[in-house]
Amino acid sequence: MHHRHPKEKKLTYGIIGLGRFGTALALELYKKGAEMIIVDSHPERIRWARELTENAYIVNSFDYASLRKIGIQNCDIAVVCIGKHIDDSIMITLDLVTMKIPQVFAKAQNDKHGIILEKLGAHVVYPEREMALRLASYLENTRTLDYVRLSKKVNITKVKVTEQSDNKTILDLKIRNKFGCNIIAIEHNGKVYDVVTPDTKLFTDDIIYVTGSEDRLDKLIKAI
Repeated sequence: MHHRHPKEKKLTYGIIGLGRFGTALALELYKKGAEMIIVDSHPERIRWARELTENAYIVNSFDYASLRKIGIQNCDIAVVCIGKHIDDSIMITLDLVTMKIPQVFAKAQNDKHGIILEKLGAHVVYPEREMALRLASYLENTRTLDYVRLSKKVNITKVKVTEQSDNKTILDLKIRNKFGCNIIAIEHNGKVYDVVTPDTKLFTDDIIYVTGSEDRLDKLIKAI
């Protein structure tokens, strides 16, 4: 008789709460073909979740009995995505740990909340902080241009100042008149300055954050 190797077993994820964080997580797991149990108290959110899994349940309250009834204890990994109501988040995390789910992750609203969740035995996730750190390391590692497209006409990009523009003012370089772009901040020696005037000087290796249309920014990048 052929025994399946335990590693072949698909992990089941429990997602409790479909706010922005829970929704983004559910979509990512769905793309990866993961098995999920999704729980929320909003009927319309669960209607949407049924597109991702047939195990999507509406609960009136996230209490121990309701969670057990839908089989959340059978998950390999459960993620408490509720952050706003800290007391709910703590109670649910405690219940999931008590159910002996192998791994419980919980979203924390702040450090104190995180400390409590950790003490209960959960892995703590700080979405905003992690997003900021990821963005910071991305910006650090990307020495080329980063475009942030706000609309077709408005883009933000960062441009490194070359030697040819060293010691020149923004007025000298005619950034607004000639290129139709606006500088919103300047990074000089690792510090960011957001007060920029026409007589602000630029130096080699400064990084300027500029807004403008794509073609205008392209022209500016070549000139600066």
